Amino acid sequence: MKTFEGKKVIDGVSFSLFEGENLVLLGKSGTGKSVIMKCIVRLMEPDSGSIEVFGKDIGHCRDHELAEIRSRIGYLFQEGALYDSMSIKENLLFPARRNNGLRKLPEKKLYELAEKNLTSVGLEDAMDKMPSELSGGMKKRAGLARSLMLSPELIIYDEPTTGLDPFTSVAINNLIMQIRALYNTSAIIITHDIKCAEVTGDRLLVLNNGKIIAEGSFAEVKEMNNEEVQLFFNQ
Repeated sequence: MKTFEGKKVIDGVSFSLFEGENLVLLGKSGTGKSVIMKCIVRLMEPDSGSIEVFGKDIGHCRDHELAEIRSRIGYLFQEGALYDSMSIKENLLFPARRNNGLRKLPEKKLYELAEKNLTSVGLEDAMDKMPSELSGGMKKRAGLARSLMLSPELIIYDEPTTGLDPFTSVAINNLIMQIRALYNTSAIIITHDIKCAEVTGDRLLVLNNGKIIAEGSFAEVKEMNNEEVQLFFNQ
C-alpha cells in the first residue's frame, strides 16, 4: 500500500512477472501505475507490503545489493530523459562508464556497444547528434538504446507512446516487440494507450483507484463485463 496525504494511491496491488513476458499495466492517469514502478526500483518506499525483484526483497537490500538489482533493469522514461549537453553517443557511454561490469572495457569496445544498440533501435546515424536535433520518437529510441547498454533482464517502459503521432506510436510498439526478440528481455509496460496494450502485452493488468480490477490477455480483458474496463475499449 502507498498513500499520499491520506489518499491510497496503491491499495493491495499484487502481481508476478514471468520470464520473457511483456506485462502491461493499463490505467488512466493518476491510477498509481508510475508509483508502482518507482516502488519496484525503490525510488519510493511502500507504506506496507513487500516487493521481491530477482528473488530479493528490495526493502531489505543493502546499497550494493540494490545497485546490482537496478543494473539489471532498464527504464525507458516518458521523455527519454537524455542529457541535453551530451551527444547521443555520450548519453549511451555515460552510464556504461560507471557500471562495474563495463567501465573496464576499452573505449573502442564501449563505442562498438553503443553503435550496436543504436542500430538495434534504428538510430545508427544519430551517434553524433544532440538530443535537441531528435524528434520525440527518436528521443525515446535513444533512451531505450541507453538502457540496453547494461544488457537488462527487465525493461520498464513508462508510457512509451505518450505524446507521439499514430505512425510513430506504431513504430515504438513494434520496437518493444523487436527488443524482446533480440535481447530476450521481460518487460513491464505502463500505458493508457489501448493499442499499445494490444500490440505489446502478453498479459494485462487494469488499474483503477490504486487497485487491480482486471487481469488476463487482451482478448480476455476486452470481453469482461466491467464498466471501468470497457471505458478503454470504447474510446
